[in-house]
Amino acid sequence: MNDTAREKANPFFAPYDTLHDTVPFDRITISDYEEAFMEGIRRDDEEIDKIINDPEEPTFENTIARVDVSKGVGYYSLLDRVSTVFYCMLSAESNDEMDALAQKMSPILTKHSNDVTLNKKLFERIKYVYEHHRELNPEEQMLLENSYDGFVRSGALLDEDGKERLRALTEEASLLSLQFSQNLLKETKAFELHITDESQLDGLPDTARDAAAHTAKEKGKEGWVFTLDFPSFAPFMTYSTQRELRKKMYMAKNTLCTHDNSENNIDICKRLVNLRREMAQLLGFETFADYVLKRRMATNTANVYKLLDDLIEAYKPKAIEEFAEIEAMARKMEGDGFELQPWDFSFYSHKLQMERYNLDSEMLRPYFRLDRVIDGIFGLANRLYGITFKENKDIQVYAPDVKAYEVFDKDGSYLAVFYADFFPRKGKQGGAWMTEYQGQWIDYKGRNVRPHVSVVMNLSKPTDTKPSLLTLGEVETFLHEFGHSLHGMFANTKYESLSGTNVWWDFVELPSQFMENYSVEKEFLRTFAFHYQTDEPIPDEYIERIVKSRNYNIGYSCLRQVSFGLLDMAYYTKKNEFTDDIVAFEKEAWSKAMVMRQLPDTCMTTQFSHIMSGGYAAGYYSYKWAEVLDADAFSVFKKNGIFDQQTAQRFRDEVLSKGGTEHPMTLYKRFRGQEPTIDALLERNGIKADTDNSQQ
Repeated sequence: MNDTAREKANPFFAPYDTLHDTVPFDRITISDYEEAFMEGIRRDDEEIDKIINDPEEPTFENTIARVDVSKGVGYYSLLDRVSTVFYCMLSAESNDEMDALAQKMSPILTKHSNDVTLNKKLFERIKYVYEHHRELNPEEQMLLENSYDGFVRSGALLDEDGKERLRALTEEASLLSLQFSQNLLKETKAFELHITDESQLDGLPDTARDAAAHTAKEKGKEGWVFTLDFPSFAPFMTYSTQRELRKKMYMAKNTLCTHDNSENNIDICKRLVNLRREMAQLLGFETFADYVLKRRMATNTANVYKLLDDLIEAYKPKAIEEFAEIEAMARKMEGDGFELQPWDFSFYSHKLQMERYNLDSEMLRPYFRLDRVIDGIFGLANRLYGITFKENKDIQVYAPDVKAYEVFDKDGSYLAVFYADFFPRKGKQGGAWMTEYQGQWIDYKGRNVRPHVSVVMNLSKPTDTKPSLLTLGEVETFLHEFGHSLHGMFANTKYESLSGTNVWWDFVELPSQFMENYSVEKEFLRTFAFHYQTDEPIPDEYIERIVKSRNYNIGYSCLRQVSFGLLDMAYYTKKNEFTDDIVAFEKEAWSKAMVMRQLPDTCMTTQFSHIMSGGYAAGYYSYKWAEVLDADAFSVFKKNGIFDQQTAQRFRDEVLSKGGTEHPMTLYKRFRGQEPTIDALLERNGIKADTDNSQQ
């Protein structure tokens, strides 16, 4: 097949010829991926040969600007195009063929990445520019530093034996990370609680029953089916009066990938911890955490532990008090001899919340119809930044329930494409995330290439009798991921590797967690929260209860996040080979943040995607680090007005549009005027008195 015929046959080989060059999902086949991967690698190798054989003196323009370690070689390379689509699909719309191809390509792609970063001649050119460059602007300087440091951190200074060892370690780690994710998806989707006796639905609200009936119907079964997908699992644990069934659900969820079958992740986790430790030590670091934190705002393990320890000191007394109150509630209902178990916590916590605030997610759900929530969140972006969203059904999507929007800036110019993927389905990972099908950069012709961003969630699905009605927690999730998407959509940098969410990992959660603040603001709720049947606005009384109950179980929730951070750090601060029993190690690692008795058979590690396969290894603390930033940033909006456009414009200009072009603290201080303090977070959580209010 000649090149012209091949380009016609494989959609990755030529411009997509679609609106905004969006991905033509309907034209892509499994075989297209593999062919494009291999051709992309060939083209990368060809481009590298041109760079290293360039007779001209190495310069920023002919070397650094042509090599982008994180995005392939050249401007939006073929390899980047196919990798982006493939790995987005692997998370959102996978199948056995995709999984098999991922396994096949993993060592090939890792080898290619190593071939680039361990190319001696290429590094010599980069090093020369690093030492002999012209005067650079801040963005160019950051790209140069990232390029040089990226090669060094990928083994460029190692001897040949070291390089070969690093190759082997990275290839094995890449394959095991993939296997971890595939195992978790398979085991999660394999479980179902099938109920045919209606009496076993006691306590469950109609929304949970209808959803379970809808799932059963989809699976061709009678009765009701509950799964481990969050919209099914969470209501069951909160409302079901059937304690044994709650236990069954809880144990299924909390023993994922620990069973004696092909999906067991225990040995994979051990090996990943050891591979990362050995990689870091090969590169001259004592631990993997030391390696990671050199490129983080936290800078070192001492600062991470200080944050976690400070949070434990501030929040643990509150968490102990909260747990005791829930335990007392359970004993009031069940008798003094009742022993609260983990599968009871949500159930009795909800009972106490109802007694104290007369509020729960089901009372609010009728006011959070998904299409209205979409309007509300888009409206918030319009009110803050002037941008608008217009659904366009001519833009191809990869599943029937995915929506595609064109996004326009306040001056009416095209800004981005936004994909929204809302509901659980077979082949889709659990949780919620933001990703991109195309980043933002300015090409060699000076054209500002605009991003295509995607938000993927697992929200409550519509049923045969009701539209999709969300919980307040799901509204917060939507706001969180939408915050990430704004970070991507507002990107306005020259180089793609510095654009949008390509920032240090303990800064990336600031834009997302910042948006969550709006979920309890009356002025925002008033814009979209109308009853799906009567169209009545959410009552003021409900909003007051939301605000009053915002910090319900805040201590317990904080320690839960801290416990995950402690577990993460325990694994990745290991200096010697990890040989411990995973379950026992986990229990000890996070023990000082635990309030409830731990069960001997449960295990988080084997399903902890963030730190095993999701890029947060030695970085889970980032959520709490960014929470300090988001509370501090939102305090400026609270002072100036939560919809204040001048403040929003400054946040866009100094944070959201700048990506990773400068040190994150430089960007933050430029917006805030000072470094953040923990005070705003403690005040928001009710741990410390609000100094502004206390003086009034």
